[in-house]
Amino acid sequence: MPQEVGCCTKYFLFSFNILFWIIGLCLLGAGIWAWSEKGFFDNLTAISSLPIDPVLVVIIIALVMFLLSFSGCLGSLRENIFLLKCFSICLGVIFFAELIAGILGFVYKDWFHQQFAIFVNKTIKGYRDDPDLQNIIDFSQEYLKCCGGDTGVADWDNNIYFDCASNISFNDVFLKPAESCGVPFSCCIKLGTSNVVNTQCGYGLRDPGVTASEQVTKIYTSGCITQFGDWLKTNLYTVAGVFIGVALIQIVPICFAQNLISDIQAVKAGW
Repeated sequence: MPQEVGCCTKYFLFSFNILFWIIGLCLLGAGIWAWSEKGFFDNLTAISSLPIDPVLVVIIIALVMFLLSFSGCLGSLRENIFLLKCFSICLGVIFFAELIAGILGFVYKDWFHQQFAIFVNKTIKGYRDDPDLQNIIDFSQEYLKCCGGDTGVADWDNNIYFDCASNISFNDVFLKPAESCGVPFSCCIKLGTSNVVNTQCGYGLRDPGVTASEQVTKIYTSGCITQFGDWLKTNLYTVAGVFIGVALIQIVPICFAQNLISDIQAVKAGW
């Protein structure tokens, strides 16, 4: 029976948690700063018009990381069984929630595919409403070499700025927006090595007069959901490695916390 708490276990858990506590604190500060810069604290009702706010996701993740790491850090340093148990239980709940979500995603993949398609189309609809969403869509389309959601370039009709039927009334005169029947610049196929981005390269490329053979030479026509599925299949081992790494980051501290709790209880039993 140990007469004192193992220093290696205690300070490894402390160091592990202080690292993630600092990361969580930095993410939380950056998220709050970004949120205030976007003016959401002045108009909180703007959140409801978006399918998801990336900054809000970062803040929630950072807050959970900050609180969990703080309880693990303080619990290991002060040898507090209550805080260590809270840390282990919360981390265990998160791990099993991720595991269940993964299993459900595999079993009900058709339903999740449908819901993901709906979410992407809502995101496309709010493309100009939030700069963070716009940047995420542009990055995804450029990286995956795709355009639109489930059906491809036609999905951009869901956005009022790119809809072929959209008109703007100005002094009782209906005008067609410049982006009407077009796609964002991130859909365009880059030609040459120039770093200058032509933000108007997608204008008018969905006009009825533009043929499909002409489209494929200038823009990506495959939907991003299809391309994302193909990317997952191509990078299956990399994705599996990332999931295993995330799982280990959660399992290892749980094991160390339970070991530390056992040592503390053993020492207290010998008093």
